[in-house]
Amino acid sequence: MTYTPKGRAAPPAPSAASAGPHPGAAAPAVPPQGAYTSRPPVPPPGPDGGPPRRTAFAEGLDQLKAAAVTEPGRLRIIGAVLAFLVVAFGSVTAWQMNDRSSAADDVLHSSQPLSSAAADIYRSLADANTAASSGFLAGGQETKASRDRYEREIADAADNLAAAAAASETGSESEKLVAELNELLPEYKGLVERARANNRLGYPLGGAYLRYANSKMQGDMLPKAQKIYDNENQRLRDDYADATSYPWAAIGLGVVALAGLAWAQRRNYRRTNRVLNHGLVAATAASTVVLLWLTVGHTVARSGLNDSYDNGVRSLTVLNDASIASLKARGNENLTLISRGAETTTIKVDGKDTTVDTFDHEFTGDMSELKSALADAEKIADDASGEKPVQAATANMEVWLERHESARKADDGGDFQCALDQVIGAKDGKVSADCPQGDKPTGDCFDKVDQNLDNARGHEEEEFRLAAEGGRNAMLGLPVGAAVLAVLGAAGAVLGIGRRLSEYR
Repeated sequence: MTYTPKGRAAPPAPSAASAGPHPGAAAPAVPPQGAYTSRPPVPPPGPDGGPPRRTAFAEGLDQLKAAAVTEPGRLRIIGAVLAFLVVAFGSVTAWQMNDRSSAADDVLHSSQPLSSAAADIYRSLADANTAASSGFLAGGQETKASRDRYEREIADAADNLAAAAAASETGSESEKLVAELNELLPEYKGLVERARANNRLGYPLGGAYLRYANSKMQGDMLPKAQKIYDNENQRLRDDYADATSYPWAAIGLGVVALAGLAWAQRRNYRRTNRVLNHGLVAATAASTVVLLWLTVGHTVARSGLNDSYDNGVRSLTVLNDASIASLKARGNENLTLISRGAETTTIKVDGKDTTVDTFDHEFTGDMSELKSALADAEKIADDASGEKPVQAATANMEVWLERHESARKADDGGDFQCALDQVIGAKDGKVSADCPQGDKPTGDCFDKVDQNLDNARGHEEEEFRLAAEGGRNAMLGLPVGAAVLAVLGAAGAVLGIGRRLSEYR
């Protein structure tokens, strides 16, 4: 019989953990020596020693997942999404239509008037040059009418340059060109005054000064004015493009918003057997009104703006081209008599080099441009009020060509005075009997062409204004109206969903 020694505890029984492997059990895998075994990181405990705290995002995501599996939670999510879609639709509509409305307003009040002002700069300069040459042909003392016309056109050119300088964008090419023209204008005036002074004294140097002034005008000033005109026309086309581009983003969001509202109402019907939810119906109605207003309003605006371009801007551009060609032709016709063959050029006629008067050759080209521009203007004109002045200008151009041909025959035949009478008219109306058409100068034809072109431009400007105003007015109120209706639609969606949520309380 054995006793446990005093002062000692019994040895502990072997536990399952400390026991060796069970017979037949697989031996635990032993990692090879030097192998690295990773363990998942243990999150730090919370501040009170309890379980670690989770991030707010993770907790919010868990709450959202938990809410999504219940009908009230689903309804809250649906209401938030619908409100977001309706508000986004209204916001994008207001933003895009505000941009298009601003562009249409720029077309009406900014870019098109600036384009016309740029054309006026060219016409004023060219007309001043024509008036200067006409006064020079009159002899030592030009007529008061010729002098007044020259001064008026120079003043108009200066005023138009000042207006263009004020309206040009800072740092733009047009601003630079306007500044250069402002510097060249006094130089040109100085050359014309020297030509006049020498002409009154009977010095042939006056003709040289006038040709130099014309060279500065034709070779330097008018090309710069043409470039300003081209720049403003491009600016006008850009504004048209901005005003007439479709608001696809707003239209797409509108379709998505209506689809979401329709789906929510169908879901509501299938779960409750209720045909209508007043809040969702109000949201759908508001969104439908905005979408219809957007599509119809922009379509009407686009149609009006396109009409203003096709029947206004295009016609004005062609008429401006015709007016410029007419002014250049008249100036070259006068300089043909002033230079009297001092400047010639060589052209090909039937494959042979032929020397011709430079100014008379340019006159022929200018009249070809005038004829082509008038034909285009008559095709574009969409009513009798626009066609009649163009047809009258064409008829006067044809008479002008006939009288010019008669004047050239007289000049080539050595009768300079008869040629001069047929171009600027005889002094005191006294015409020699052997001078044909001496009482019907080409200057009268030029004046009538110019006057008819002015009448046609006035009609087309009114056509442009009416069409452009109609297009712009079709977009008035749309940005603000879309924003207000979007807020009402979002409120309707939220109230409609809230009505369903109240049934679970």
